[in-house]
Amino acid sequence: MRPFSLLIKPAGPDCNLACRYCFYACKSGLFGDGRHRMSDSTAEGMVRDYLGLGLEMSSFAWQGGEPTLMGLEFFQKIVAFQKQYGRDGQMVSNALQTNATLLDTRWCEFLASNRFLVGISLDGPAEIHDHYRRDHAGRGSFDRVMTAIDLCRKHGVEFNILALIHDHNAEKADELFDFFTVQGFRFLQLIPCAEIDPATGHMADCSIDGPRYGRFLCRMFERWLGYGPTRLSIRLFDSILAYALGQGQTECTLGPQCNDYIVIEHNGQAYCCDFFVEPEYLLGNIHDTNIGQLAASPRKRTFGEDKRQIANKCLVCRYLDVCRGGCPKDRLVRGKGLAAESWFCEGYKMFFDRALGHLRGMAAKLQTKSGYRR
Repeated sequence: MRPFSLLIKPAGPDCNLACRYCFYACKSGLFGDGRHRMSDSTAEGMVRDYLGLGLEMSSFAWQGGEPTLMGLEFFQKIVAFQKQYGRDGQMVSNALQTNATLLDTRWCEFLASNRFLVGISLDGPAEIHDHYRRDHAGRGSFDRVMTAIDLCRKHGVEFNILALIHDHNAEKADELFDFFTVQGFRFLQLIPCAEIDPATGHMADCSIDGPRYGRFLCRMFERWLGYGPTRLSIRLFDSILAYALGQGQTECTLGPQCNDYIVIEHNGQAYCCDFFVEPEYLLGNIHDTNIGQLAASPRKRTFGEDKRQIANKCLVCRYLDVCRGGCPKDRLVRGKGLAAESWFCEGYKMFFDRALGHLRGMAAKLQTKSGYRR
């Protein structure tokens, strides 16, 4: 069987924050009002069936909403299930994407001892982060996040930083770079914001366009080169460097087809992608169908291949092989279907013009140093 990973939403769209740009909060309408939580029986069946496939690597990525709303005891049970149903020598990994506000000493001891890779959402210094990332009482979350980061460091939790690039920080690349490097962060993901306002049907105010994203990336790249690429991993830059080394893109946004993972919601429903948790992308339910069958289903296969439906202008673009039309989500916001250029097309071109030559040069030096040839 072709390997695939699970992206799991154990608390569904529920969250203790009320970030104004969140694209997943509205998913409550799919699952009904009230509290959404994965049951122990659903969790056990999911782990049992997934590990039973015997994949070389079985990857569990826990997201939300906010997955830590499940409580530490739930994840202790998950690890116990993994040990119970895993086979000798089977490789199992866990990743947790969190707003970090609920992490305490007990959480950090557990995450470190069980080798969870933790992604922490942090949009920049307090004034930037708290602009959108507030709780339901309107209080900013920055101080709680930084306290959690200190605890992660104290207990040896491996973590990276995920920053959403939106209308309030896209023009502040220098401020963000200085903040992240002064904090000593080593691993950084930059995600551009492109969301539709359901009330108007137009792009939400928090969104940025291609040129703003392009200028931001170019400035971050310049600072990254000056700072030292080996001192800071920026996921997008690393992905293009891997492409230049002939290893293929490591970021699904720029890959030839959508990533091999499926989303498992709290009630066992499985979807093609967390950006497409909609009825038309429902694969089925793990209570009714084996996870392996869901991942190999014609609907999932078609979804992955649909990424190849790119715009005519992409077919003649000199950067086609680098970006492959970008993420389908960022094409659909134009309202023209999948065969449209990415909302960030112009920005990617600006960035590739500025950075691709440097990254290819870095790849050539690495190949020469290691004696590697394609």
